[in-house]
Amino acid sequence: MTEKVYNLGIVGYGGMGRYHAHYILKDHRQVKVYGVYDINPNRNKIGMEDGYKSYDSMDNLLNDKLINIVLIATPNDVHKEIAIKAIAAGKHVVCEKPVTIKSEELIEILDAVKNTDQVFMVHQNRRWDKDFLTIKNIYDNRKIGEVFHVESRVHGANGIPGDWRHLKEKGGGMLLDWGVHLLDQLLFMVNSNITSVYADLSYILGNEVDDGFQTIIAFENGVRALIEVGTTNFINLPRWYAKGTEGTAVVENWSNNGKIVIQNKDIVATAPKPIKAGQGFTKTMASPSEEATTTISLPEPIQLDELFYDNLVSVIENRKKPIVKNEEVLRVLKLMEIIFESAKKNEIIKVSL
Repeated sequence: MTEKVYNLGIVGYGGMGRYHAHYILKDHRQVKVYGVYDINPNRNKIGMEDGYKSYDSMDNLLNDKLINIVLIATPNDVHKEIAIKAIAAGKHVVCEKPVTIKSEELIEILDAVKNTDQVFMVHQNRRWDKDFLTIKNIYDNRKIGEVFHVESRVHGANGIPGDWRHLKEKGGGMLLDWGVHLLDQLLFMVNSNITSVYADLSYILGNEVDDGFQTIIAFENGVRALIEVGTTNFINLPRWYAKGTEGTAVVENWSNNGKIVIQNKDIVATAPKPIKAGQGFTKTMASPSEEATTTISLPEPIQLDELFYDNLVSVIENRKKPIVKNEEVLRVLKLMEIIFESAKKNEIIKVSL
């Protein structure tokens, strides 16, 4: 049986649009980049040079019956308008993240697609990151017992990237840019309601949008998470740090360097000896005795059923459910709104989310 090929049109042929074309979809069996449109004529010219059809308006791209799927890779503030137009034109839609600036805008998109045969999916691609799938393996399979504390960070020292990401009206700032990824990973992993949120946003670089943030999220099942994004960090902290009832795990970076230290429960270990700590002595903060713990390698990342675009085709063809569900994306947007509220009020927000 011959597999159907789906032609994809890209709206917004900047960095992310070209990334989809040149890397994610370069050799895809069923999803082929067919054409591009960008409000910048130079990018349309680049699209033609890359071998794709170039459209002189978005409407012409949407009206082309040869295009089955539209990828939205524009600044965040116009995602809703383009998505609803593409749905009305009978296209399946993939939208870059954050899907919208406000949760109400996503609800409008979902209302537009509700009674159609189209598929709308958000490209939350970092669900497939190996570092995340490694920590998810540790969490799901109790490699360090019951995990009760998770820290997830990304650090850099280059400030806010690009141009429009500095502008509030365009949906700029690092909570919307990187925070949406880390929060999506967290909620995809921890299957529990959120009970409270506290957050602090950084404006150290003087932009109208945040250049980083920290948030502490408490879950009904007892897990507490610290999520942090920084763009003024010249020394990076580990990508992941997790504590469980039987050990501790650290994933240092995206290359999956790290380790697990687990407690040897079946061995009666000698008590740790006091150590000199600054101007005093401590036994509480001394390292465990050698026989008390074992250091092991990180487990392999778990595997999700399909890659993003494979899953998109499966959903279009009614063979599988989406790995990135729209209700999950909506929950992340609502969480980000609570984070903004907490930072503005400088208080813990009690929620049931």
